[in-house]
Amino acid sequence: MWCSYPIRTFVRKSITQPIRMKVAIGNDHAGTEYKLAIIGLLKSMGAEVKNHGTDGTDSVDYPDFIHPVANDVEQGKADFGIIVCGSGNGASMTANKHQKIRAALCWNKEIVQLAREHNDANILSLPARFISLPQALEMVKTFYNTNFEGGRHERRIEKIPCT
Repeated sequence: MWCSYPIRTFVRKSITQPIRMKVAIGNDHAGTEYKLAIIGLLKSMGAEVKNHGTDGTDSVDYPDFIHPVANDVEQGKADFGIIVCGSGNGASMTANKHQKIRAALCWNKEIVQLAREHNDANILSLPARFISLPQALEMVKTFYNTNFEGGRHERRIEKIPCT
């Protein structure tokens, strides 16, 4: 069972009661292949996935696909989000405009782990043009399975939002 804490932190209390995580995912044209593979991985892990991304490779504007992911996470409709674009920068900048979002642009699983443990990242931003598909899938697994440490990090997280 998972427990929700005020800043949307989840701590596994029992491994005998699995939870069906809800994940929102969005991408632009550069992230379609990665998104489709990530959806398959997440579903194999038992997650419920909401696809806000494009399924094509024609040029699109990433904010049109990233804001719905951030909205789902911000409103509690998704436990976390995954966003994919060419560099990951535009996607993470867009998501981070939302008050309750902590989107982390990551390029290896060690950064992903720290983003979850220390920053309580609730959206993972992936740079499709700079990481391989196997790397991306490992990063998603790490994000999905890593908990926020809390403690001294919680105090810092509470100082992030502008009021």
